[in-house]
Amino acid sequence: MMDRAAARDAATAVPGVPRDAEGPVFREPWEAQAFAMALVLHARGVFTWPEWAASLAQEIKRAQAAGDPDTGETYYRHWLANLERLIAVKGVTTADTLHRYRDAWDHAADRTPHGQPIELKPEDFAR
Repeated sequence: MMDRAAARDAATAVPGVPRDAEGPVFREPWEAQAFAMALVLHARGVFTWPEWAASLAQEIKRAQAAGDPDTGETYYRHWLANLERLIAVKGVTTADTLHRYRDAWDHAADRTPHGQPIELKPEDFAR
């Protein structure tokens, strides 16, 4: 479960976070998971909220320059892209490792029946 106080602090510190009176709101579970990962990495000192906000603003500008209509529906896609880029820059992981896991998740999703949980298996990394 997400720490409500930390989520509220993040939603206040980072402009543009979709929220209601109680804090951040999410359209899909993966959005909440990406948000929570950023909370944990911030709490561990990987980045400050001002650093995150500046980096996220750059990510959104890049997406807009590439044609993103910026209607709000893609906000957490930018959040996730920023998370991936920032943790690679900070040395938490590498871009190669991120790509390896993304490819493994794609493979696992392809073999998983609709509505079933996706589970990574060693063979998903063999591709």
